[in-house]
Amino acid sequence: MGNKREEIHRAISNVSNLPTLPGVISKLNSLVENDRSSIDQMSHVISSDQTLSARVLKLVNSPFYGFPGRVSTVSHALILLGVNVVKGLTLSASIFELMEKQAVGLWEHSLGTAVIARFIAKELGHPDLDSVSTAALLHDIGRVVLKVMFVEDYQKIQTLISARDATMLEVEQEVLNTDHAEIGSWLARAWNLPEKLIEPIAFHHSVERAKEQKTVASIVHLSDVLVKGYGFGFSGDEFVSSIQQAAWEHLSLTDEKVEKIVSALEMELMDARSFSFEVQAG
Repeated sequence: MGNKREEIHRAISNVSNLPTLPGVISKLNSLVENDRSSIDQMSHVISSDQTLSARVLKLVNSPFYGFPGRVSTVSHALILLGVNVVKGLTLSASIFELMEKQAVGLWEHSLGTAVIARFIAKELGHPDLDSVSTAALLHDIGRVVLKVMFVEDYQKIQTLISARDATMLEVEQEVLNTDHAEIGSWLARAWNLPEKLIEPIAFHHSVERAKEQKTVASIVHLSDVLVKGYGFGFSGDEFVSSIQQAAWEHLSLTDEKVEKIVSALEMELMDARSFSFEVQAG
């Protein structure tokens, strides 16, 4: 059993086996890291990929980011939002595409979690809404890894979940001796994503283990539970866990804030549903 965990970790460490991000992301990263790069250069790189450009514009105008008004060009997005935000947008757009191709239900769940996480983060006055929503978008990326790279194991897990009254996490541990959260964190590290994204991915089911990013991990966990409870998308099983005490205590949510979050849930997810229909329609 331990060998399966090692096999998965080894496979993810082999970059050639991984689901890949487009080369345009690497080019953009290089430009962002160079102080002498211009907005025009970055805009040209993003605009060289028509699909990615379309995804970026859809995202920047979607409830995922929630910006007022309409943004019609990549260069406008760069000027308006700043380079790092657009860098995050391109990453999100690429991952959206990867997840959308593999499992629409999981993609919708991730989208809904990102939208709610952003709302909660805003309510709490978090200074980096983009990181929070991106971490929420990516929190189940380990499930995409399983579906793409370990097809037989993924199918076995699905069969066991259907046959038993067990959660996906329980079955993953039984079959793999690891779970999608740990696998997702391995992939995020292999992609060289920042630690502020890796830790929430790794600990969104075990908030108490988060160290540097406990707030983001707590927000992602809370959003994950709320979206599952609402029945938006499909993350892999029907089980809705309780909200962990560590998350409640760390976020120090007041009754007033909880009421506001729950009241906003339906409207936020309705917007996300419209966006989902729009994306799937092409």
